[in-house]
Amino acid sequence: MREMVERTIVGAGGTGGKGGTGRRVSVNVAESPLGWLRARGLVDARQCEAGERLRGDYETAALGPRVTMRWAARVDGGGGGGLDPTTAQIAAKARFDAAMAAAGAGLADIAWRVICAGEALPVAEKGLGWPARAGRLVLTLALDRLADHYRLP
Repeated sequence: MREMVERTIVGAGGTGGKGGTGRRVSVNVAESPLGWLRARGLVDARQCEAGERLRGDYETAALGPRVTMRWAARVDGGGGGGLDPTTAQIAAKARFDAAMAAAGAGLADIAWRVICAGEALPVAEKGLGWPARAGRLVLTLALDRLADHYRLP
């Protein structure tokens, strides 16, 4: 899940200013905000796993039901013991709702914005009307509650 692009940061490490070259950096534009925080050690592995589980349930719940025929052949030829797509979607929605309720009203907002909607922390803080750099602390509290809800070690 890497999509690397070259970007120029004007005024950072280069001549900067008007007509300056700036500094060239590689940026992974496909990286999620939660992955960015984990890569920099700002959230631990347990918190990251809780966020990934929440995002997985959110994405599964948001999928529309299939309205066309499935062209993939079954390997076992049976009727299927797993959940059909609609039932899986409903189950994922129930898991998502339970996890958000476990996070709590004050913490669910930042969790949804950063984990599910993919907003960067500064954007989420601004959208919620919070002061700068307050979002990471609140997000880590939300991730801890989610990890407790998912019973992660």
